[in-house]
Amino acid sequence: MATEQPKTRVPVTLERSLAALSMAALCLVTFANVVTRYLTDVSLAFTEEYSIFLLVVMTLFGSAVAAAADRHIRITFIADKLPPSLRRVTELVAWTAALAMFGLLVWYGGRLTYDQWRFEETSPGLGNPQWLYTVWLPLLSAVVALRVIGRLIRTAKGTA
Repeated sequence: MATEQPKTRVPVTLERSLAALSMAALCLVTFANVVTRYLTDVSLAFTEEYSIFLLVVMTLFGSAVAAAADRHIRITFIADKLPPSLRRVTELVAWTAALAMFGLLVWYGGRLTYDQWRFEETSPGLGNPQWLYTVWLPLLSAVVALRVIGRLIRTAKGTA
């Protein structure tokens, strides 16, 4: 079932494509590890680090698409019973809370990335600089936050 493109100023095509690409890469890396482990009883060392990285990337790109399309998970049992004006207020509060959460991810993820870079922390499996994996958390959280801001604006204007 194909979903309709959300009506946004900036199309979500890139985020959708990158989420799908990271999911495909995650599937390939995991499948290669399973086959290698089955045939040789030896696990590929790099797969865990790359799998976690790809899962975070896929999740955040998916969150950006979900925010743009107003498809974020939420419980609306009570809000659906409210009059339209109050329902809009609850939506604004919910999207503001989402913006605050992704703002915190940008801030603290950025601080974590900086600390990992500053202290030259390396990944446990491959010895790669850890910040190369972590830098995507604040960057992609900022992308999601921008999509949430767009949703907030459309909700406040009543065009959502």
